[in-house]
Amino acid sequence: MEEIRIPNDATYAPFSLTDIIATAPLASRILLGATLPGRILSAAALSVYAGSAIKDWSRRRDVRWIDFGAEFGADVRTLDSMPEEARRAEVGRLAERLNGGYTAARPTSGEMAKSVNGRLTDYIADITGQRVHTSSEVRDFTLAKLVFPFAMGVCDIISGDVAIFRDAGVLTPHIVCHEFVHRKGYWKELHAQALSYFALVTSGDPVMVQAALAERLHRQLKVLSGEDHAAYHARVDGLGLREELAGEMHALRPDAGAYEGAVAEVMKRMYDERLKLTGQNGLSDYDVGFTNFLWTFTQSTRARQDRAQGVV
Repeated sequence: MEEIRIPNDATYAPFSLTDIIATAPLASRILLGATLPGRILSAAALSVYAGSAIKDWSRRRDVRWIDFGAEFGADVRTLDSMPEEARRAEVGRLAERLNGGYTAARPTSGEMAKSVNGRLTDYIADITGQRVHTSSEVRDFTLAKLVFPFAMGVCDIISGDVAIFRDAGVLTPHIVCHEFVHRKGYWKELHAQALSYFALVTSGDPVMVQAALAERLHRQLKVLSGEDHAAYHARVDGLGLREELAGEMHALRPDAGAYEGAVAEVMKRMYDERLKLTGQNGLSDYDVGFTNFLWTFTQSTRARQDRAQGVV
């Protein structure tokens, strides 16, 4: 099988290069009373950042990209709406599978990132015939956390830098895998959601399978509840989930503080518009789009991939 290696040099830097580029002059001014040292540091970081991005772009030119319409019979603009009755039935089946297959195993973050990245690489390779190797490095902070307080993780699509902002419990492997899909060059959120789900749910690894099913349940609950937080939590309570799983599902929709809530609402609207301007459906691709994608795939008569991987 053809092997392609994306260097992702920027991901191995001890700090986020974009953070250094943005903040070094200001920090230098505050700490030293002069901006020149900070500007020199910022310029150096920019040089490394640009060099890394150019190397990654050069290697990606040989990548064969997945045609989602052909492989799954579904894509951003060709989604069928999943009936609400089918959503409710699926939520019940997901709860049963999660209860029955529950595992309390929690690999270390480094081990989990490497295993998730390896599984994603294998899954994509089974479709394209290419093993596209990328970095398994993950940060726990970048300034993007302050800008997008509603996000659980982020990937700089240019440098491939990935940061996971908080421990999401059983969902964490899916969040990491989602960002790794972006690192491999798939920038649309719907594609990241779908590839992450399929890679993990077909892995045979209890931790990965659990993460995929928990993400699917989480997104279905969000669709059914809309913006009503109380309704979301009531639905979680009515599922009969194990105490551990119920607690983590509740934690995914905490009550935001005043500052976080205000910033999140503004940034969500801006991010939603940015997604639409780049040929996506908006923030809805994370939940409505994702669940509609799975529904469309399982109902498709022309998908090349085995539809069983989308069935609960």
